[in-house]
Amino acid sequence: MKTPTATPSNALTIDVEDYFQVSAFAPHIPRSDWPIRECRVERNIDCILAMLDEHQTKATFFTLGWVAERYPAVVRGIVKNGHELASHGYGHERVSDQTPDSFFADINVAKLLLEDISGEEVRGYRAPSFSIGEKNLWAFETLEKAGYHYSSSIYPIHHDHYGMPNAPRHAHRIGNLLEIPATTLRFFNRNWPASGGGYFRLMPYELSRWMIRRVNEVDQLSAVFYFHPWEIDCGQPRIPGIGAKTRFRHYVNIDRMESRLHRLLADFSWGRMDQLFLNQA
Repeated sequence: MKTPTATPSNALTIDVEDYFQVSAFAPHIPRSDWPIRECRVERNIDCILAMLDEHQTKATFFTLGWVAERYPAVVRGIVKNGHELASHGYGHERVSDQTPDSFFADINVAKLLLEDISGEEVRGYRAPSFSIGEKNLWAFETLEKAGYHYSSSIYPIHHDHYGMPNAPRHAHRIGNLLEIPATTLRFFNRNWPASGGGYFRLMPYELSRWMIRRVNEVDQLSAVFYFHPWEIDCGQPRIPGIGAKTRFRHYVNIDRMESRLHRLLADFSWGRMDQLFLNQA
């Protein structure tokens, strides 16, 4: 068991959403079906909290307002265990699909819900599917208007669904808001994903570990790692009719994810986004 450090070297983050809320499933699962789907998020969060407790690790949970409203015990459990509660918006709508007014309504109601349930200030936000990019930079002004202190919504890579490859790779100010991008490794004049999600499940663990260590040791900067509760859930219902690429991205190596997370938590020191970045900004 590692000894906790005063200042963690990397930020561990969890995007709290259920399997049926994944953006890639939107064409197959209408929002009207969400309330009648089998919900797995409570069980999965309990497993994650136990894992973090085993490794004496604190993390940031970017939580959907939709989940918090229906499962307030999930929110209270996160806060009770000493983790940071942050916002993932209310209904997992991509920012790129919203207007400034509808986006403000979404992030404002999510913040108010989370704060009301937890009794804690919510300072951070992450856009669903990292959906802030060059065409909707107005979102940062809206986040500031809603009272957020930081965002982790830009992924500086090329991807078919998101990404802003020319954005700064590390934490930077946009107005009064601090943007903390998902971690990438600069290699061969290109940004490579080094921050979790499906890439972490797809790549050999040793490669992911090497990339994070290189960011720590060569760039001498903290990494931001993320995953979803459904990524440790082998028992989640399979969605029929999805394409081969979507099926591969969602289900690849889910059976190995939990053991890989245990290795990751043991190999690095981790902590909350607010304590690691806001306290040093």
